[in-house]
Amino acid sequence: MELEAKLEKLKNYLNNKKLLIAFSGGADSSLVVYIASKVSKESTAVIVDNGVMPSDCIGNAVKIADEIGIKLSVIKEDFLDDESFRSNPSNRCYICKNKMYSKIIEIAKENDLEVVDGINITDLLEDRPGIMVNYGKNIESPLVKAGFTSDDVRNALQMLNINYSTSTTCMATRISKNSEITPKKINRVKYAESLLKGLSGSEVVRVRDHDGVALIELENIEKILNSGILNHVDSELKAVGFKRVTMDIGGYADSKKDLVVYKPCKDEKHKIMFETELPYTINIEETCKQLKTLGEVKCSVEMGIAMLEIQGRNVTVFKTGKVVARRVVDKEDAENLLVEVLPSIRRII
Repeated sequence: MELEAKLEKLKNYLNNKKLLIAFSGGADSSLVVYIASKVSKESTAVIVDNGVMPSDCIGNAVKIADEIGIKLSVIKEDFLDDESFRSNPSNRCYICKNKMYSKIIEIAKENDLEVVDGINITDLLEDRPGIMVNYGKNIESPLVKAGFTSDDVRNALQMLNINYSTSTTCMATRISKNSEITPKKINRVKYAESLLKGLSGSEVVRVRDHDGVALIELENIEKILNSGILNHVDSELKAVGFKRVTMDIGGYADSKKDLVVYKPCKDEKHKIMFETELPYTINIEETCKQLKTLGEVKCSVEMGIAMLEIQGRNVTVFKTGKVVARRVVDKEDAENLLVEVLPSIRRII
């Protein structure tokens, strides 16, 4: 589907609605907020300052909302006061998002607004347990409805000349899972990232804290590759509590994953046109329930398989996360089919 067609579909979905938009100032939510501000009956943005956001996140979000011309409400709550979040379990993003959206839903109910967010199709290919909160709380994702990938979003923002923040990821994601999130760890990561932004000129910097070992990821790695700067970084990061300082020499880059991978098969009649591996385990029983709205479904929870027949095409979803499509016309048809099926797949948290 062409970008213009996706934008039209997004406009139609948001048209004349009363919306409360979960906002971060990032690319995805900025596009939703911009379009909603043009076509919705009423729209307000809301951001939760959970105490572990990047230093400039809230300020950037306020600035971007002001540029777009939409009202922004800021909810402040320190999530580090919650032991279940602070303990940093493997499903920490689910805990965090559940807390955030519970607050947002309270505001929405008081004002008779529908809550939407900025999740896109590419997000569904990643290990994001927080997405399950959307399903549990019936929160819609307009970009998914309109078939937007991450690349589509960035292309649309460029075409519409809309600014967005590149630094919106919660700082808790920098801390190794099952290692307690503390103010000390958050503050040393914030300091390290601020230092490296200044030294490298990179807009996006990540410093991962792996049990006291700093792992640096940044766009412009070449700008700090001299002994003087590296020694300065090493001493500064150790001074704030890091035991060792390391660097990902590949630099920082947004993760990119093809929606489909071509997998030829000897049997031309049933040739496999695409296959993708989701990085999480599938709840086959719940997925089957959702797939029934799309077509004829055969399900075996015991075997860990769900099979969907849809308009002469076949999609098989495996508990392991593999998704295989057969009898599709070409790559574009396979991608469109995946976009249609992905929102119905339910993971195990």
